[in-house]
Amino acid sequence: MKKVLILEDEENIRSFVVINLQRAGYVTVEAATGQEALDKLREHPDVDVAVLDIMLPDIDGFEVCRRIRATSKRIGIIMLTARTQEMDKVTGLMNGADDYVTKPFSPAELTARLDALVRRVRGDTVSVSELLTHGPFIMNTRNRTLEKFGNRIRLTQVEYAIVKLFMQNPGRALSREEILSAVWGREYEGDLKIVDVNIRRLRIKLEDNPNLPVYVTTVWGYGYKWGS
Repeated sequence: MKKVLILEDEENIRSFVVINLQRAGYVTVEAATGQEALDKLREHPDVDVAVLDIMLPDIDGFEVCRRIRATSKRIGIIMLTARTQEMDKVTGLMNGADDYVTKPFSPAELTARLDALVRRVRGDTVSVSELLTHGPFIMNTRNRTLEKFGNRIRLTQVEYAIVKLFMQNPGRALSREEILSAVWGREYEGDLKIVDVNIRRLRIKLEDNPNLPVYVTTVWGYGYKWGS
């Protein structure tokens, strides 16, 4: 059973999304305000992904995202953003969202994004126990955890997938396109900026000095690599 929370204050949009996701096999939980969404998540701790609109009548979607992330790194979060508001996309990602979908969107696009995120949340691609180590970092792919000098680093599902990709390819320059395809899926049609924003967010968590990174380094004009 795949369960998704839909937070959207416009009833016609919410109903349209809910109907199409139910047709795609999702169990849906609906909310029209930010506080209602937070209450519903406490009632339904088995929700896999939350789809959050930004403009709401009480607290905005960014604040809802922050509050969810303060209590859960497991749940996937997709922000619904306006096509012309580029900063909304960056702000949502920096506050812990895993992905964004711009309005107007097709049901097929949203369903594809949800399917990919649910797979990451549930760890469907992890089948064997494995420890990945590099410098002060130890990743346990069975437990989906990362430690630095023995201290647990809390990662979102997307952040975990990016670090795993890096640690499986130490010293190898990975293009933004490669990272996008490996983490978000080959069918992902979003722009490359989502990679850069997530790297920025990761450096805050991984680096001693995010402005002088030594673990996730930039390959100018190409992408990123693990190690200098």
